[in-house]
Amino acid sequence: MPLTAVLTGLGAYLPPRRVSNEELADRFDTTDEWITSRTGIRSRRWADPGTSTGDLAVEAGHRALKSAGVDPGPGAVDLVVLATTTPDHLCPATAPDVAARLGLAGAAAFDISAVCSGFVYALETAANAIGAGRARTALVIGAETYSTILNPADRTTSVIFGDGAGAVVLTAGDADLPGALHGFELGSDGTQKDVICIPAGGSRQRAALTEPAPGDEYFAMEGRKVFLSAVQRMSESSASLLDRIGWPVESLGHLVGHQANVRILRAVAEQLGIPAERAVVNLDQVGNTSAASIPIALADAAASLTVGERVLLTAFGGGLTWGSAALTWPDVVPA
Repeated sequence: MPLTAVLTGLGAYLPPRRVSNEELADRFDTTDEWITSRTGIRSRRWADPGTSTGDLAVEAGHRALKSAGVDPGPGAVDLVVLATTTPDHLCPATAPDVAARLGLAGAAAFDISAVCSGFVYALETAANAIGAGRARTALVIGAETYSTILNPADRTTSVIFGDGAGAVVLTAGDADLPGALHGFELGSDGTQKDVICIPAGGSRQRAALTEPAPGDEYFAMEGRKVFLSAVQRMSESSASLLDRIGWPVESLGHLVGHQANVRILRAVAEQLGIPAERAVVNLDQVGNTSAASIPIALADAAASLTVGERVLLTAFGGGLTWGSAALTWPDVVPA
């Protein structure tokens, strides 16, 4: 019988510095009401100077391993996949350093870059490795320090994004176990790569042999296009996955979407026919943490989820990329 990836551990970490809407309102000549009404965000966490994405990933990974009852050491984990848009370095990947710092010597480790869809992409990658028999235990992490790439002069992005990390442990098991992953649906549209991007810093800009324009080293996005595309792609991806695995919408316990904007989450739930109260929302306290948002939301919502209930994950990000995943909720306590 083919092996199935089963979620057996869950952990999250947020940096201690809380940045309120009031703090940003003073900086950007706006108001708490303006920010909250457009995004649903009331505060977010930003890492202190000197704290990197890898540092957050190590903390979340440690907690997920503890939750799963996995003692770090050589051979304890076969695979570490880190989803991030803000790696510690352009080269090398951040995941090998994270694995080493967690004591997971010898584990295969690499980064995945799919922006806000990154965690779902990483989750499928690890699940496929387990299904193919190439790994028995995998650690999947989403971690970001978006505060390091935000334009301090751009109100529209600076009020949205936060820093943080979330992680899960996947273990080979049976499809009927609580925590089993039952399917994925991924997609992309590279013709709209400029809708969400950092224009400078990569080989495209460097190959032009010109100095980047002021501000091109920072994250930028076209908000209106992102909103419309996110609702469409997350809804379509979710519906397609549910249809393929034979899960009626009515059978779902909760929807855990990428925490980008409360209006996006409500619109996706409405299009799928999921009651608003069954859509997990925690962005009001943490903001948009990109690839970290889904595992952080899972950790926050764990106490209100029921063992065995059907849970749908869905995300949308730069690339453009999108993806959904389906699982039954495990008997797990976040560390």
